[in-house]
Order: sequence, then structure tokens, then C-alpha cells
Amino acid sequence: MKITIIGASAGIGLETLKRALDRGHEVITLSRSDIQLAGMQTFTAIKGSANIKPDVLKAIENAEAVIVTLGTGKNMKTTTLFSDFAKLLVEINRTDIPFIFVTGFGTGESQNYVSWFVKMFLKYFLKDVYADKTKMEEIISYAPLQWTFVRPGRLLDKPLTEKYRIETELYKGINIGEINRADVADFLVKQAEKPTNLKKYVAISEK
Repeated sequence: MKITIIGASAGIGLETLKRALDRGHEVITLSRSDIQLAGMQTFTAIKGSANIKPDVLKAIENAEAVIVTLGTGKNMKTTTLFSDFAKLLVEINRTDIPFIFVTGFGTGESQNYVSWFVKMFLKYFLKDVYADKTKMEEIISYAPLQWTFVRPGRLLDKPLTEKYRIETELYKGINIGEINRADVADFLVKQAEKPTNLKKYVAISEK
């Protein structure tokens, strides 16, 4: 199938690109940076911005599913990247395909279910970034789009295991801990293939 990945040059996005190609999909990427990928695998790379409408339209034109892995890297300053992109998607209004977004466990209501340590980390380091991710969730949740939000725990750079736990409801003691970026990518691609969690917020962690 044809999968578009928005924000594919690093982190979860790059792992998602690798996983989608490994599973035989035709992939289109949109990112501001060049994508470094070893091997002979081919994909269509569009260099552009997730906040520029013509770039986004070009990237998703023929997509059968869109995976959104936008990130700010090490930049923890106030941003409107996520909410601006959400507003643009609402304007574009592609209701015929699934959109799978990565945010993080600690956005929205899930902030009330993180550990004390994570709560302090979010408060003092990622407060502004997570505030804008929450805005993106809110904007998209009210739009007539086919959406899924994936909220991983602390991200690790370890090999793919395909062994992870997902939670679609918040409850006391939920314990969303570490998760490999490669495993998050595996879940994202499989949701693009078969979207079984539409209109849900999915927390993902190691088993």
C-alpha cells in the first residue's frame, strides 16, 4: 500500500520508514531534512515543511494512510509546530484515509497517569512541547478525520522485538514505561495497514 510518513528524517519517523519498506510498502516522506538510509531500498522523498499546505498536499495526494511522526529534536522551547500542522490538516480535510499520529504518554489526560519522575521531567523540560502536542490532539479529535493517537513511553534505541503492550484506556497503575522506537514504528505501520484503533488514544510500552 501507499503510506506517507510526515517527519521521517530521524527518530521514530526514520524507524517507521525502515519498517514500512521492510514490509513492502510504497512510501512517500515529507521532512525538512535529507533522509539518510543505508541500502538499496527506494522511496519518494519530498523535502518540505509540514506547515506549508502545498508540501503537505503533495505528500498525501495518493496516500492510503498517513503516519505523522513530527518532532522538535532536542529543542524544548515553545513551539506551535504540532498545532499548526493540525489546523492545516483540518483545512485540507482528507476524511477518506487514516491518520496515525505519535505524541507521547503525558499529553492530554494521560498527564495524570505518568510517574512522579516523568511528571517532573515534563514540567521542567518538555512542558511547552507537550502543551502543543496536546493542542494537536484536541484540534484533530474534533475534526471529521480518521485519527489515532499513539502515546509511547520513554523511547529507547534498541532492536525490533514486536513484543509490546498497548492500552486504550487510562486507569490507576497503568505503568507506561520504556519502549523501543523500532517497536513503536512496527505498531504505526501495522495500524496503517489495518487501522483497528480509530478515534482512540493508544499508550504503548514494553510488555
